[in-house]
Amino acid sequence: MADPTNHNQAGEVAPSTVDKQAPSVAEEHAPSTDSPEATDIPTANAPDPKAANPEDNPNAAKPAAASPKGEKPAAAKAAKKEKAPSVEDKPFVEFIEQDYLPALQKAIAQKGVQDLQVSFTKQKMAITGFESAEECWQIIGSWSEIGKRQFNLYFPDEDIQGKKGFSCNEGKKPSTLESFLIDERKITLDLLVYGLVQRLDGQKWLGRN
Repeated sequence: MADPTNHNQAGEVAPSTVDKQAPSVAEEHAPSTDSPEATDIPTANAPDPKAANPEDNPNAAKPAAASPKGEKPAAAKAAKKEKAPSVEDKPFVEFIEQDYLPALQKAIAQKGVQDLQVSFTKQKMAITGFESAEECWQIIGSWSEIGKRQFNLYFPDEDIQGKKGFSCNEGKKPSTLESFLIDERKITLDLLVYGLVQRLDGQKWLGRN
């Protein structure tokens, strides 16, 4: 059987696959002669859109617009939570009934007073040497250990930040009216509880006194 003739031996040149593909590739990407058209053939001369100068290259990436001075992004504003109102911002009566009285009873009980009775009412002041025709919101606390002990905390302005008074007695008429927490710039729940407990402790009514 005769050996197959090699193209080189026969004087023929084998067609290059590049020559076969080049015409079709060139025709596919060749621009139209009728109107200019951009091609998708990559070129080493194309500038990097991120690095090119926007003034020279219209395809350059534009920087993100900066927010107006002093204005935070919307996402940051949404993430910032609004500050919750404090208990002291509640209406006066609501604050006394829901927050102050329970806290006061707990604090006095921790001092050893187990039979404390507390009421919150609006009535005239019954204080020695002080006559008032107007009613005033009062917290009245009493217990029977070593005789009848009673204290009154007055709120004539119906505001914990306003004027406040204090009086106390042991089975007798109330004592003279005293100012209460007049040097504090801002009254808080804790301060209002602490101030009254300290006053009663100073009266030697609490603990081992």
